[in-house]
Amino acid sequence: MSTLNSLTQEDLGSAAQRERRKRILDATISLASGGGFDAVQMRAVADQAEVALGTLYRYFPSKIHLLVSALGREFEQTRAAMAGREIPGDTVEERVMNVLARTTTMLQKDPNLTEALTRAFMFADATVSTEIHHVGMMMTGFLTNAMGTATDGEPTEEEIAIARVIGDVWLSSLVGWVTGRATSEDVEKSMRMAVHLLLR
Repeated sequence: MSTLNSLTQEDLGSAAQRERRKRILDATISLASGGGFDAVQMRAVADQAEVALGTLYRYFPSKIHLLVSALGREFEQTRAAMAGREIPGDTVEERVMNVLARTTTMLQKDPNLTEALTRAFMFADATVSTEIHHVGMMMTGFLTNAMGTATDGEPTEEEIAIARVIGDVWLSSLVGWVTGRATSEDVEKSMRMAVHLLLR
């Protein structure tokens, strides 16, 4: 595996390595929740996770890799919490908005953490493509599931494309909220308009 990529759960061969990765991400989320993007420093993460700084860099080559991986894990946990539950809504629009609203509300409950994760996603370059792809797949999966493809078979190319566009609009709206250029009401309004136009 390239040293430019983070080590994922699948890359780790032992329970001890997986536990170490979990501690690192737990420490990252704790520091981000306490002080936002600037509070996440590699040495502080290593100290709180009780790992050597060199070990941390072997798992995550940079702060951006670390935070985008943490965002991916947050989405994984959201997916697990939603698994097997019926999504409320009589229409595709209503179900997709329900998923977006729940995810947005979850993030807005912890502004510092959301600021850190969103800024990392914004700053990520090509070296973080694997982690970005994972986050994108999580988001696309949420949305195609809400669109009904989980019971109707594999999502079509068009459904995946629609989900990706909705995800892009959602992220853009979230960036506006994080940077103070949009209110939570503005985020919801943007999402409702995008979902309506794409799924009507």
